[in-house]
Amino acid sequence: MPCRPAYARALIRSGRAQKRWFRGIFAIKLLDRAEGKVQQVVVGVDPGSKREAMTVQSKQHTYLNVLSDAVTHVKDRVEVRRNMRRSRRFRKTPCRKNKANRNINCKRLPPSTKARWQVKFNILNFLKKLYPVSDIVVEDIKAKTLRGSKKWNKSFSPLEVGKIWFYGEVSQIGNLILKQGYETFERRNLLGLKKTSKKLDETFKAHNVDSWVLASFLTGKSSVDNRGMFRVIPLQLHRRQLHRFESGTGGIRRLYGGTQSCGFRRGSVVNHTKLGMVYVGGTMDGKISLHDLKSGKRLTQSGSYKDVKFLYLNPWRTQFLHRHKAGGGIA
Repeated sequence: MPCRPAYARALIRSGRAQKRWFRGIFAIKLLDRAEGKVQQVVVGVDPGSKREAMTVQSKQHTYLNVLSDAVTHVKDRVEVRRNMRRSRRFRKTPCRKNKANRNINCKRLPPSTKARWQVKFNILNFLKKLYPVSDIVVEDIKAKTLRGSKKWNKSFSPLEVGKIWFYGEVSQIGNLILKQGYETFERRNLLGLKKTSKKLDETFKAHNVDSWVLASFLTGKSSVDNRGMFRVIPLQLHRRQLHRFESGTGGIRRLYGGTQSCGFRRGSVVNHTKLGMVYVGGTMDGKISLHDLKSGKRLTQSGSYKDVKFLYLNPWRTQFLHRHKAGGGIA
């Protein structure tokens, strides 16, 4: 269970706990606790098309409000990959014979659909490592079948296929409870909470107000005690693209993409001697790109691996917005 910062420092000094950093959140790991009672901790999940929200809550406190970006870039990348694959058919180059479609009878999600729902499930797994989450309340979203649209209705829309996969995965890590949109609307009005129409604002009223209301269905809380937000932005890393799409001088394709940069996993948060805490991007000629943690802006393209110290691996850019300083406890 989360505790107050002063108590956490006392546990560390006494040797009963160790310091831990979990993707931008400071936590402690107890060394001598084998069993004990914990409070009911609930996570409310409000899915969205551009932004998504989650709230970790108990009857006593609201511990964390998470505001994340939805993964929307995969569809465009798959299209580019398809076009580049087709362009190879017209080159004067050796070509292997086409293989049979090995996925024709397999149940699989489209890459863009799975990426969108996978990031939500990854964040839930991350929260379960920090809090003893027992229940997960999700606002159920529905898509209609379209008359005369054979392609859309074949899988009853990517939205329905994706959420069914998500519900199945969530049921394995906690007690899944579904709420309809009108139920969230009614409870939000009952509690006197307002939601802004500006969906892309980084404010509590944009999305987290609904995730807070969803969690309160089980905790019974009636007033908001924490409006601070933990901002999560998934990194767009080119893991499988190993060369440039277009060749350069002499028909040579420059190296591009991959998972490693001078021995560091891309996305790793490191401490640079001059730039401070940054994350690792690409590499070129033995140098690494270093990016700002908040904005993602590239600070240098010629960083030396000798000047950085690894801190932790993070597939997201994270930042606290309007941080809550009341006595609600910190994980």
